[in-house]
Amino acid sequence: MNHPHPHKLCEVADLHDLHDEITGLRRHIHQHPELSFQEVDTAALVADRLQEWGYAVTRHIGGNGLVATLRAGSSTRSIGLRADMDALPIQEETGLDWASVKPGAMHACGHDGHTAMLLGAAKHLARTRHFDGTLNLIFQPAEEAGFDSGAQKMLADGLFDRFPCDAVFGIHNHPGVETGTFMFRSGPFMAACDTVKIRITGRGSHAARPHLSVDPVVAAASLVMALQTVVSRNVDPMETAVVTVGSLHAGKASNVIPEFATMELSVRSFKPEVRELLEQRIRALVSTHAESYGAQASIEYLRGYPVLVNSEAETDFARSVAEELVGPEKVIAPFGPIAGSEDFAYFLQQRPGCFLRVGNGQGQPMLHNAGYDFNDANIPVGAAFWTRLVERWMPVKPG
Repeated sequence: MNHPHPHKLCEVADLHDLHDEITGLRRHIHQHPELSFQEVDTAALVADRLQEWGYAVTRHIGGNGLVATLRAGSSTRSIGLRADMDALPIQEETGLDWASVKPGAMHACGHDGHTAMLLGAAKHLARTRHFDGTLNLIFQPAEEAGFDSGAQKMLADGLFDRFPCDAVFGIHNHPGVETGTFMFRSGPFMAACDTVKIRITGRGSHAARPHLSVDPVVAAASLVMALQTVVSRNVDPMETAVVTVGSLHAGKASNVIPEFATMELSVRSFKPEVRELLEQRIRALVSTHAESYGAQASIEYLRGYPVLVNSEAETDFARSVAEELVGPEKVIAPFGPIAGSEDFAYFLQQRPGCFLRVGNGQGQPMLHNAGYDFNDANIPVGAAFWTRLVERWMPVKPG
């Protein structure tokens, strides 16, 4: 095997000899997806490979999470790189040779690819060791959980106390943008996401005697429309917020007015004060709206992931690495804020760092789509980015 020159910063071409091996790993993980909190086989595969390559691997952090550590030189510098491992409860419809063999589960968000890119960097860094400090590779479970997620559980297990990191970085693929294109934004980048569960209780009746009922369907239908005013009439037009009613259920028969109706909302925001305002207004609307129809409402407001905030210095640093690697023409900065949410936000509350995006190809299915697949063309470019980031963060002293 031809190893790159030990004192040359990594280029994408340096990873091409690993492409087939790492692509094979990626497709194996894709074919055998594991949902949040179930990533036993994926974690074992990742840990075994990393140990083969010379890493000290600590398993079962926050459940199925693991950290692989590699030290070189004598510097006290350190860095954390994170990849998520879990799949989604979606029936795959790609028809690919490596499509999921598990009914109702697939890698529809590219976590298999995120894991593969970091594995590619891991193997290359193990053979070159062209850095001076401590490298911590964080393979995280249960990003898709929404609540009590893998990031929270790893932190509760003492992640950064046990594996100190001066900064932490993460990457996510982005369909709709050309492969190998990197996207950066400092400050608030991805939204806080809360889930609201509402139950409106009325009084059931025969459909022919509506005057004897308190109709929860009418109250719920009216509430759906009233909720549309929260963003349009309460949130500053210069801010970003989303209130979506994604679920509404009531009754089972056309000739029966049911006892209750249930609704579920997804609420997204980019600032803590906007997040507070949304909760305040939603609670008030739900309560008073139900009462105005003679019904009663109960509300369960579940706080999900917080706003993901990238620190400016680390984002500028990561952007400069990408510009060196692929050229400024393949870097978009600042990229617009994304209304999706991501539990890497919890890591960024504890350490400075940057969460960035890499294009998954134009005209490709979106994330969380049954036709989605990670673009393997990103494996060498993503792995080279991670490698160069480490080499630049913990540079080897001349001589």
